[in-house]
Amino acid sequence: MLLSPQNFGERYFVDRREEIKTGEKIVRRPRLREISSVIIQFSSPRRPMRLFASPLLLLYGFILLITVGGLVLSLPVSSADNSVTPFEDSFFTSTSAVTVTGLTVVSTSEHWSTFGTAVIFSLMLIGGLGFMSFATFLLILIGQRISLSEGMLIRDTIGSDRLGGMAVILRRIVFVVMGIYLAGMLAIFWQLEKIFPTGTALWQSAFLSVSGFNNAGFTIFPDSTSLEGLPLKFPVLAFLTLLIIIGSIGWSVIIDIYRKRRFTHFTLDTKMIITASMFLWILGALVFFLAEYTNPDTISSYSVIDKGLFAIFESISGRTAGFSTVTFNGVNDLTKLFFVSLMFVGGGAGSVAGGIKVGTFAVIVAAVMSSIRGRLQAEAFGREIPHFQVHRALTVVVLGAGLIFIVSLALTLTEAKAGFPFLDLLFETVSAFGTAGLSMGVAPLLTLWGKIMLTIIMVVGRLGPLALALALTPKEEATAYRFAQERVRIG
Repeated sequence: MLLSPQNFGERYFVDRREEIKTGEKIVRRPRLREISSVIIQFSSPRRPMRLFASPLLLLYGFILLITVGGLVLSLPVSSADNSVTPFEDSFFTSTSAVTVTGLTVVSTSEHWSTFGTAVIFSLMLIGGLGFMSFATFLLILIGQRISLSEGMLIRDTIGSDRLGGMAVILRRIVFVVMGIYLAGMLAIFWQLEKIFPTGTALWQSAFLSVSGFNNAGFTIFPDSTSLEGLPLKFPVLAFLTLLIIIGSIGWSVIIDIYRKRRFTHFTLDTKMIITASMFLWILGALVFFLAEYTNPDTISSYSVIDKGLFAIFESISGRTAGFSTVTFNGVNDLTKLFFVSLMFVGGGAGSVAGGIKVGTFAVIVAAVMSSIRGRLQAEAFGREIPHFQVHRALTVVVLGAGLIFIVSLALTLTEAKAGFPFLDLLFETVSAFGTAGLSMGVAPLLTLWGKIMLTIIMVVGRLGPLALALALTPKEEATAYRFAQERVRIG
């Protein structure tokens, strides 16, 4: 609302001339129409419907891709014996591939035909890059422009903090990832050609390279559920470990490392992700090495050096990818419980990994350490972390833990007749939520309701509990007031 006197300047100078001429002071009162307010109406900005918020659009894309993949995998041409695969198995496999989880209810190498494994390969490829990112990249190739809403959606998908130049960023990401796929395939092929014929080695290498970088955990080696029966393990494991690490730390971290190259110059986000990841990798390797050192079902028959190498690989792969060199349902309860924690954390934001994200874990740890030191705010590497990010990290942890708790309890009811140990059900649930793919062998034996629950939690774990919460709840409105503070007793 604006107050606009009309021709005030001209009237002022006329009155001054008359005052000087007559010597009398002239007082002019403004007319009502001169001081009347001018009302300017603005139309309220159009807000997109909550049904089409960016996290939900991504969810719709994943559901569509899962549905198409499940229908194709149920066809006779997709199975090795030309039989119709039950819908619960085909849709579970499709969900696991799109969300790059790696949990299976049928043997990937034995049940599916070459066409079926090619479908799984395609689902992993699209799901790893991000369905909407892949679709928008195709639009760029045919000359379409990216709208503001599409740019915001891609930004949320790839974990970037920039909105401008999204087309350029997206192109670089896709081309770099394709280059990594190719480099990984050639490195693995160099070893697998000693075992398989050339054509088979090329297909196995391409499949393992995409599965490794996407942290999917799928393998199609004959007579093996993962990497247990694979000869020439250590060269292949070395290349696979590198692919898993690159894929699980996130795009922004990769770009920051490439540009700055010195730890002191990295952003706080990169420092915290690298530090937390190194801590979890080392701690996981130590726990696996000590807990399984004398276990005859896992690594007791290997030399000390081999045990150490296997422990490092299991720690790196177990948190995000799900590849395993041992039969994991034979590990000790201590290893199971600790790997539940690792899978719950997952990988970096904007990466192909699931879980609550390692950055969230790092923020919580920084807040705890700052509180122990008596700080009023969370601090790390000489920087203060905003309060709203600490609150968001707590929200992600609580939502994730609550979802896992509910699903685990529900599985104990639906699978009561099978008599699975609760720790195994908890392990399978966290593996699905963290899109890790490690399994206690429970998934193939679940009832229909159990498979449905794991299917849902795989999608939720891939998209993130906070993204769904923000999409399904009203946006917060900025308040013009704050309540009076009052302390609460803690401890």
